[in-house]
Amino acid sequence: MYEQLGLQIEPRTASILLGLLIGLAFGAMAEVSRFCFRRAVAGPASERKSAAGVWLAGLAAAVIGTQLAIAQGLISFDEHRFMAADLPWLAIIAGGLLFGAGMVLTRGCVSRLTVLAGSGNLRAALVILTFATVAHASLKGILAPIRTTLGAATVPLETAALPQVSAWIIAAAAALAAWRFADSRRNLLLGALIGLLVPAAWVGTGYVLFDEFDPIALESLSFTSPAADTLFWTVASTSIPARFGTGLLGGVLLGAFALALLSGRFQWQSFESPRQTGRYLAGAALMGVGGVLAGGCTVGAGLAGVPTLSIAATLALLSIAAGGALTARLIRDGGASTAAGQAKPSLQPAE
Repeated sequence: MYEQLGLQIEPRTASILLGLLIGLAFGAMAEVSRFCFRRAVAGPASERKSAAGVWLAGLAAAVIGTQLAIAQGLISFDEHRFMAADLPWLAIIAGGLLFGAGMVLTRGCVSRLTVLAGSGNLRAALVILTFATVAHASLKGILAPIRTTLGAATVPLETAALPQVSAWIIAAAAALAAWRFADSRRNLLLGALIGLLVPAAWVGTGYVLFDEFDPIALESLSFTSPAADTLFWTVASTSIPARFGTGLLGGVLLGAFALALLSGRFQWQSFESPRQTGRYLAGAALMGVGGVLAGGCTVGAGLAGVPTLSIAATLALLSIAAGGALTARLIRDGGASTAAGQAKPSLQPAE
């Protein structure tokens, strides 16, 4: 279809601009709604339902939009990595557990931390840089043997996708839960609009910008690979080209920055102690390794992956949720026992 548009720019350049636009929208809406998977599974008890409502509204919209695009023949995932015939179950489960633990230690998944970085949070900015470095090391560097070793444990699948009826079950259940849990109709709407960015990106890269003479990858919202690619494009742009993910990450930062500035929520924040710094860096490293092993983060494997009905993506999201919930439980139990022996409990770091 790209040839019919008559644009005077290459498809790859157009994909960067598409990523920038989608990133701007995501960053702005996520900053307002505090869109975050970590809060939904491991946040304070008073916030979990409202956070889950926003995230599930996004999932419902993403599933419906993606499946409609498939039904209309606009996109196909037959050749996508989500539909690999051999399921690397050990890497996905281990990676999901590590990522879930990491997002609890850093008090945010990668997408939320990117938004926070745009809002002036220097803790989040350092986590993103560390995450990107470790993710790249796990993809192509010194940590790659971990990925290849765990990835070698596979299970052959007759089909890599869940039954088609699962899409409407997931969408209906997510929409019903979102309606029940969301604390405001505004955040419910923002969550749904964020979810619609998923099929918009799939259709944009897989149909609108498709050019058989200069093909680009079929991509949607994701933060693991884009973070690694953007970091090394920044320092070696002559040898590492920018792609959709680079535009997406830059757009999220700019969108969050603009909304935070306009609303008066922009505020410089940094670490409060060496111990807190160590905790956040450890969490960033866990998310870097875990995101690569699991095949994506809460957005890449979850919000964008589950709507494809990929078994691998669904397993990754469930593993991340389990890792986050378990780590939060361990931290709460450990904090409770520590506080019992102190006259004054230590303050928890703000998100």
